[in-house]
Amino acid sequence: MKCIINGKVVLKDRIADNLCIVYGEKIEKLCFVKDINLADYEVIDAKGKYVIPGLVDMHIHGYLGEDVSDGKVEGVKVMAEGIIKNGVTAWCPTTMTVSKAEIETAFDAVRTVKNSGEYYGARILGVNSEGPFINPSKKGAQAEEHILRPDGDFIKKHEDIVKVFTVAPEVDGAAECIEKVKAETKVLISMGHTGATFEEANAGVEKGVSHATHLFNAMTALTHRSPGVVGSALASDKVSVELIADTFHVNAGLFGLVAKIKGDKLCLITDCIRAGGMPDGDYTLGGQPVHKEGIKCLMPDGTIAGSVLTLNKAVYNLWSNTGLELWEAVKCASLNPATALGEEAEIGSIEEGKRADLVITDDALNVQTTILAGEIRYNA
Repeated sequence: MKCIINGKVVLKDRIADNLCIVYGEKIEKLCFVKDINLADYEVIDAKGKYVIPGLVDMHIHGYLGEDVSDGKVEGVKVMAEGIIKNGVTAWCPTTMTVSKAEIETAFDAVRTVKNSGEYYGARILGVNSEGPFINPSKKGAQAEEHILRPDGDFIKKHEDIVKVFTVAPEVDGAAECIEKVKAETKVLISMGHTGATFEEANAGVEKGVSHATHLFNAMTALTHRSPGVVGSALASDKVSVELIADTFHVNAGLFGLVAKIKGDKLCLITDCIRAGGMPDGDYTLGGQPVHKEGIKCLMPDGTIAGSVLTLNKAVYNLWSNTGLELWEAVKCASLNPATALGEEAEIGSIEEGKRADLVITDDALNVQTTILAGEIRYNA
């Protein structure tokens, strides 16, 4: 058995100083050091640093030159091993609008890694299928020629690996698709890349949509007479929302407002592409050219194409640009996405009985150590 001492432990509702975390594969006990005999344990001294729950990235396309949509098993492994250095212990490899055959090849690659039983970095929860069931008018960096009519049977066919998928609720076939997936699977239904009106978005929510893909981006905006998809997502207690908190996709001045409105339903994501963790230069996304410069990734026509954000940096950006407590910001990248994905009983917070996915960070949330299911998988 092991234990972590001398840490500022970030719980789901507070920060506890000098709480001792006793763990094996799961967290066995939270107690004070005086209540145990340290000689009985393998001890990690956090030396006053933060101990946070493992982060959950539910929307990430690529990292370190690899892209999920390439459909390469080795690429998925590289990503899993790379993001664990950012404190991510669970993730949803995310596909985009490429050909149906390429999407299924990507599903197979993720399936292979997930079901291998071997360790490859952060644990895969399932695929996030962002597209191909979207509105061409809000395609963003997605390839229009591969956009398809929403098909609930396609999602059901792959429900063993698909954890969440995006659909534009206003397009032809979307209503039937949403109803089928809601009734026959446990897949999270997200609205995104959508030109829906406020009323059309609300109708989608009534049929089964309960999530919004990267709020504000690639959806109808909030105005006072046409609240759009943004208005629907913010107004509905049924809908959790993703936020790319890189300060480029969304102005940092809105972070606090969204957090205040959505509370436990705010999920930080990276939407990272293969340029993440790589030098500035030219890359691709879904076969389309993308140029990375600093935190910006743009197509030749100026369209934003994903991000190069890391999830620990997203938490820091949220925390430093709002009045949120650190535990509230951390929750947006741990317990909140875990809950949206139906995984909150196992992961997402530091609680007795949950998997020992733990991360030690400095005050700027730079990762020092990542522990996955009780084993150290990264040491800075």
